[in-house]
Amino acid sequence: MTSPESLPVAVIGAGPVGLAAAAHLLERGLEPLVFEAGSTVGAAIRQWGHVRVFSTWKYNLDAASVRLLERNGWEAPRPTALPYGSQIVSEYLEPLAATPELKDRIRTGSRVVAVTRQGMDKGSSQGRDSAPFLLRIEHDGGQVTEVPARAVIDTSGTWSSPAPLGSSGLAVPGEAEARAAGLVTGPLPDVAAGGFAGRRTLVVGSGHSAANMVLDLARVSRANPGTEVLWAIRAATPARAYGGGDADQLPARGQLGARLRTAVESGAVQLLTGFHTVSLDVQGGAVTVHAADGRSVEVDRVIPATGFRPDLSILSELRLDLDPAVEAPKALGPLIDPDFHSCGTVPAHGAKVLAQPEKDFYLAGMKSYGRAPTFLMATGYEQVRSIAAALAGDAEAADAVELKLPETGVCSTSIPDDGAVIAESCCGTPEPAPVTIGFATGLQHGRSGETAPVSIGLGGRPRH
Repeated sequence: MTSPESLPVAVIGAGPVGLAAAAHLLERGLEPLVFEAGSTVGAAIRQWGHVRVFSTWKYNLDAASVRLLERNGWEAPRPTALPYGSQIVSEYLEPLAATPELKDRIRTGSRVVAVTRQGMDKGSSQGRDSAPFLLRIEHDGGQVTEVPARAVIDTSGTWSSPAPLGSSGLAVPGEAEARAAGLVTGPLPDVAAGGFAGRRTLVVGSGHSAANMVLDLARVSRANPGTEVLWAIRAATPARAYGGGDADQLPARGQLGARLRTAVESGAVQLLTGFHTVSLDVQGGAVTVHAADGRSVEVDRVIPATGFRPDLSILSELRLDLDPAVEAPKALGPLIDPDFHSCGTVPAHGAKVLAQPEKDFYLAGMKSYGRAPTFLMATGYEQVRSIAAALAGDAEAADAVELKLPETGVCSTSIPDDGAVIAESCCGTPEPAPVTIGFATGLQHGRSGETAPVSIGLGGRPRH
């Protein structure tokens, strides 16, 4: 059996946190090997590239990654600018992956389908901690290989595992058929790009992703007569979605709620409260959505903004201890419960909190948060910094976790379409000068002539 010390540390996922993990491992003298299921780095972010994040560049850059980039002549973006998802990929992740230090240590088109211990199943205990890990990889083209590793950091995220429409946590009858027919979209479609004008669309969900979609559709409807917007929530009232208005400690959140309320009260959006989806019927190019109380609506498209969940199937042969509610590492679960915590109230945490009974295996990044929706890139960067220190045997550095984020209670907002000025970002500090991010041309980095996208302040998953 191969000695683990001679093997690389496997990193699953080449998003911001996965590449940050690789950069920190290199600084610690460890050998990373990154596996990315997509054909390029940042594959998940590319799917919401039209979205503008609400955390500034300052909070979206990892320190070790920046050090690596700067050694190769990279110039950082303006720290107070608010990037689009596509800019995070093109101006940060792609240059990082192209550095001489990382380019040969990243395997794209390589999906990890299972992780186990070499020569051992889940029930084998004797010598388990000293046995190498074994990753089974499916490559583009159909080839399957197995790769040993001394440790594994799973930063694969949750984007590929959206929650179903059913309020009981299960897909409802007809949902799979509707998704296959394209009548149920992805969680953050670019509604301005086409396919929604002149159609009737139902948004399901009460979080900020849902609010963003509702407002973007309302924007489309103003320019395209005949476009109808319906919004279904399970709660009896939209008060929580409307937020605190002018009293909100984050002005952008108050603006989001106020604009959402106006859209509903003006009749631009039809609100359906107490709506618990129980089934879908596909009829030609339309879908009828049925609720538990007997109501039904026929629409052309359904946008499911119902959250995400981690795919744990690839880890079935590992010994994990997860919180039963949010499916995060057990010690982390109570710290991130969305009923009690927002993105700014979760304390800094690292290897000790993320450790599993399976020695040298870690969940990090968005996947470490399980079903909780409040993850930030900066949190993931501190996680992997600590994990790299722990794997290198530097317990003092691993335990010295520090992360300063403002307590805001929210991490997203739809960019206003009225030229409003936002002087504060969710996941950063007030800007030195106001930043205009309204419905206008001439946005950062010369991106002119664009319609205003939605905006989120997180890493790897646009969900709040």
